[in-house]
Amino acid sequence: MVTHGTFIIERGFAQAPERVFAAFQNPAKKRKWFAESKGMDLESHELDFRVGGAEVTRSRFREGSPFPGVVMTNHSTYLDIVPGERIVFAYTMTIGDNRISASLATIELTVAPSGGTTLKFTDQGAYFPGSDGPAMREHGWAKLLESLAAELAD
Repeated sequence: MVTHGTFIIERGFAQAPERVFAAFQNPAKKRKWFAESKGMDLESHELDFRVGGAEVTRSRFREGSPFPGVVMTNHSTYLDIVPGERIVFAYTMTIGDNRISASLATIELTVAPSGGTTLKFTDQGAYFPGSDGPAMREHGWAKLLESLAAELAD
């Protein structure tokens, strides 16, 4: 059975849209807020940020986790990029040899009334048996956007 789910997260940032966009575009910044995790060991992160380009992150679960020693892979393909405004990408997540999901994600950046940025993240996913499901994925993206906020605050 495949479970389908869509969720939207809106979040404000004090920084201008161009600065928020740069945190997705810059490989060192993206690695820091997106790929490095307290619960996993990062094995590799590659970012080719252009339409048709790919981003691949491979991390290994630590001991004490649900999948100790197993590699999780996140593979994204960028479908549309409008600098400072929009990023659209398709991504899959795999744990070991088990593909757990395939999603289409859209990031929209607009100038907030405060002069900062409103980020709207929309995820439309197909979740396969053994996956984390839409609720856990939404929670995961919310945590990633918290990491982005911390990176932008530095």
